[in-house]
Parts: sequence; C-alpha cells; structure tokens
Amino acid sequence: MRHQIAALLAADGYATVEARNGREGVALAGKEKPDLVLCDITMPEMNGHRVLETLRAEPATAHLPFVFLTGWGEREDLRTGMNLGADDYLVKPVEPEELLTAVRTRLRRRQQSAGRAAPIAAATPEALVSLGLTPREAEILSWVVQGKTNPEIGLILGIQLTTVKKHLESTFTKLGVENRTAAVTLALERLNG
Repeated sequence: MRHQIAALLAADGYATVEARNGREGVALAGKEKPDLVLCDITMPEMNGHRVLETLRAEPATAHLPFVFLTGWGEREDLRTGMNLGADDYLVKPVEPEELLTAVRTRLRRRQQSAGRAAPIAAATPEALVSLGLTPREAEILSWVVQGKTNPEIGLILGIQLTTVKKHLESTFTKLGVENRTAAVTLALERLNG
C-alpha cells in the first residue's frame, strides 16, 4: 500500500520518500525535512502516535503538516490522533482524490502560515485565556489557530458543532472581531506583540 500511495503522489507531481517503519520515518523526516508527513499508526518499531510525538518534540520538525492514514477508524482513535497534533486523519481505504485533496490542503495551509510557525506555537489555551477568554473559548481558539475546522474541533473536543460555533461567537465578541481570520490575527499579534 505504501508503494501505491507513493506512486499516486508521484503521478500528481510530488516527490516522495518512503520509510518501512516508524523509527526509520522519524530519521528520514529529520534528514530530509519533508513538506508533509503521511503516516500509518500501526507500524513496526515505533507506532504512528510515537512518530508524531517525536516529530512534534523536535524544533526542526515540530510544524510539519502531519496526516494519519490508517485503518483505525473509531471516533476515539481520531480524537487521539488529533489531540496528539495531527493535521488530518484519513481512514483506509481512502479514495485517491480524497488523499490528494488532503495533501494539497495541508501543503497550502503550511504555505499560508510560512513564517508564522513560532507565533502559532505560542497560542496555547493557557496563553489565550489572558485575552479575556474562558478556558473552553481559549481551547477552541487554539485549535482555530492551528487551522482546524469547526467540525474537526468538535470531534477533537467531543462537543457538538453548535457548541463550537457558540464559543467562537462569544470569542469574536470578546476580541471585537467578526471572523476566524481576524480572531487568529488579533490573538497572535497580542501574544507576540
């Protein structure tokens, strides 16, 4: 399957590097500095959760877009992956176009946030509370800063989509802004200014 995915990505114009196991993947990511990591969870030597934790702990790889592609499709599995910091979570079998769309989206978001990696890292829920937000509002805004959609945030936090929207409306009011982009910009300016 790894070879098929690499061939699909190559056919779409991407250069790929393959790792046979998690430990090899971490070493390759540190050496090659890829633009994105696509990773299974169940692998020999080091599972995907440990791979993600290891990459997030290293400054050189901490902000790499990271997508799980796995057979683990339960809601709790998804929440675990997203809470560890995955940018996306795709369940096998995945349609080729769905995979390519996820890769393109994550690479586009990385490009848009180029140069903002350090400020984004400062947008922890604890730091965002200092803007006059409740702990839950700060937690949700922290996920927004990381580029998560409302449905993704609801899934990660185990709350309804309407609850996410209500917290964001309250956050926008408190910050004096009208939308997500303005909230993220203002939060990052205040935290890093």
